[in-house]
Amino acid sequence: MTSSKSLTWSIVSLGFPMIVGQLGIVIQSFADTMMVGQYGTMELSAAGFVNNMFNMVIFFMLGISYSTIPVVGALFGLRNYVGTARSLRESLLVNITLGFVIGLLLLLLYVNLDRLGQPEELLPLIRPYFLIHVASLPFLAAFNSMKQFSDALGRTRTPMWILLASNVLNVLLNYLLIYGKCGLPEMGLFGAGVATFIARAFLPLSMSVVLLSRSYKQYVRPETDTVSINITRRGVVHLLSIGFPIAIQLCLEASAFNITALFMGWLGAIPLAAHQVMGTISTLCFQILYGVGGAASILVSQYRGQNDRVMVQRTVKTAYIIGLCCAGCMTTLIVLAFRPLASLFTTSDEVVKVLLTMLPCFVVYQFGDCTQILFANVLRGLEAVKRMMVHAFIAYIVVSIPLSYIFAFVFGWGSSGVWWGFPFGLSTAGLLFWMEYRRSGYASK
Repeated sequence: MTSSKSLTWSIVSLGFPMIVGQLGIVIQSFADTMMVGQYGTMELSAAGFVNNMFNMVIFFMLGISYSTIPVVGALFGLRNYVGTARSLRESLLVNITLGFVIGLLLLLLYVNLDRLGQPEELLPLIRPYFLIHVASLPFLAAFNSMKQFSDALGRTRTPMWILLASNVLNVLLNYLLIYGKCGLPEMGLFGAGVATFIARAFLPLSMSVVLLSRSYKQYVRPETDTVSINITRRGVVHLLSIGFPIAIQLCLEASAFNITALFMGWLGAIPLAAHQVMGTISTLCFQILYGVGGAASILVSQYRGQNDRVMVQRTVKTAYIIGLCCAGCMTTLIVLAFRPLASLFTTSDEVVKVLLTMLPCFVVYQFGDCTQILFANVLRGLEAVKRMMVHAFIAYIVVSIPLSYIFAFVFGWGSSGVWWGFPFGLSTAGLLFWMEYRRSGYASK
């Protein structure tokens, strides 16, 4: 049986590359915003409008792709490499088709952009930037599928390096195309869109080269004369039945933070700015916890494939302890260095004052956030995701958003009241996901 030390190392070694890759995306987003903002305020406004519209789309696509991990992980645990090869093909079909379908739906929205109440002067900037984002979605969908496949095999470092390379490429192309450097035309916001398109196209092309290499051959192209590795309808339906609830759960979680941004806007520009800064800081903790949860999902799926309930239980307990330790350490560091950290994002004393009123909410909700992230990923690894949509709806739509409104506007707590809704919502999600895990049959009695 695997020792506790070995299990801890497995979770850390799987989770660390996932954390680095996700933090790379966050840093790239910061760089994009800064570079477009330095070019012009109009461009920054147009970019913010389009990016906000695409955020939910990207969450949905990511959720669908997460179905690849439990399916491939279980097959890998059984050493069923014909099954892993077939599942990769089925996953690519599902995710790439989804990318095209969503792109077509967004084109319908594109022809009605003038009806969304945006300033007329922004539309010439919004339209080409919107279209090039639509064109990049199939590439992003293909990479999502390949990344989850590699992660499910326990090879999380390969996608990490490709993501980091793509981020560097994107920032470099932003510099060249936005400002027209090295003899290239000055393209402004559209140049940022072109950079994003090229960086996203780079992702699946690079990952394809890796998956076709010798080190992945037995999982992607196993030698068999008796068993077919062709795509099956049953496999496609199975992936969708797992991916759809996960996608809805992620979108509901994201909606809680997006809607509370509207509440902050009602309170004024200073609270809204503070909300953006605190959201950015909290992302650092979230990405670390998500890396731990992702590692747990991989190992749980592999042990489930082997029908090793004891190791599933030990993995869940070990990952939860690691997650709590990470949350405690990160929260302590952020609290101790909060003022210098806040100064990286704002020079306004008014914004810092509002941030300090929100800091206790941030500290309190870390336990609930850790719990919901860990057990959401465990449920994905167990393929026990059907009721996650209902649990997420209760936690975020029934509990979190109404309480944020009540605390802020009925009790008169203002911006801190908006954030006090999060501990209740996240803790509710964590409790419901934990109860679902207890019902799964894999938890210890």
